Amino acid sequence: MSPALLKLLLIPLVLVVLVVLFVVISFLNVWIYAFAANAHVTFLNIVGMKLRKVSPTLIVDALVRLKKAGLHKITTDDIEAHYLSGGDVLNVVSALIAADKAGIALTFEQAAAIDLAGRDVFEAVRMSVLPKVIDCPDPAKGRTTVDAVAKDGIQVKAKARVTVRANLERLVGGATEETIIARVGEGIVTTIGSSMSYATVLENPDLISKRVLDKGLDSGTAFEILSIDIADVDVGDNIGARLQADQAEADTRVAQARAEVRRAAAIAVEQEMKARVQEMQAKLVAAQAEVPLAMAAALRDGNLGVLDYYRLENIKADTEMRNSIIGETHEQGKPAQS
Repeated sequence: MSPALLKLLLIPLVLVVLVVLFVVISFLNVWIYAFAANAHVTFLNIVGMKLRKVSPTLIVDALVRLKKAGLHKITTDDIEAHYLSGGDVLNVVSALIAADKAGIALTFEQAAAIDLAGRDVFEAVRMSVLPKVIDCPDPAKGRTTVDAVAKDGIQVKAKARVTVRANLERLVGGATEETIIARVGEGIVTTIGSSMSYATVLENPDLISKRVLDKGLDSGTAFEILSIDIADVDVGDNIGARLQADQAEADTRVAQARAEVRRAAAIAVEQEMKARVQEMQAKLVAAQAEVPLAMAAALRDGNLGVLDYYRLENIKADTEMRNSIIGETHEQGKPAQS
């Protein structure tokens, strides 16, 4: 074999050896780490992870943590599938280890589903071990008390603290903390509103807790309500008296409006009567104006004599004189005003 041909054969062989050495060196640390931790991961599997665009270091690290925690049923395929689905592998592994140590039944499928649903599965496991206290109402929403009115019209302001524990079985698809706060607030309003007096609520604030707990408010939520404690109860305004005062004021305005309508109607009738009186006076003046014309026509036609006319005038003058005398007598007989 000629030296030139030998060089042509050695060059590809050297390139292949260099590539193999590069691959071995690149993944040797990961393989040694898995082997030392007794996590059975073949070298070809590590190379396959790289080809599938999966971080071998992350997968092997998660597998080693699970093996050291005693969780041997989870394989690299399960971890890879969750990684390729966009999940947080290390968070799921931490949640599984924490649940196993706390004696909480949690499978890898459940943890992966919770993580892919957008919830913090590790925080959920911690909340299962260490319950969380939720303020009702939420101060971040701008309100510090739940206000309701008892049957006697007195407003009662209450503040509650709800202790909840995460329910891992209902965590996927379960309602959030806002639902718990809304339901507890509704229960507080209903309980106070059904009380006969505000004094009953002040004397027995635990009555609110008992009635609200009996309603099963955690149904359909991702939590389990452990207790509802009334942190503060205070007396507010007299809403009943205020409503009565407002109603009385409204009734007064209605009565005034109706009286104004009647007054306007009376004024209209009065004006109408005045107009009718003036109309009748106008008719009287018109009738009186016809008397001289009738007398003139009677004189002209010979139906009335001159002596008869003078006699009528004398009677008229005599009547006017008598009326004037009577008027002066009445004026003189009136008592003097002080």
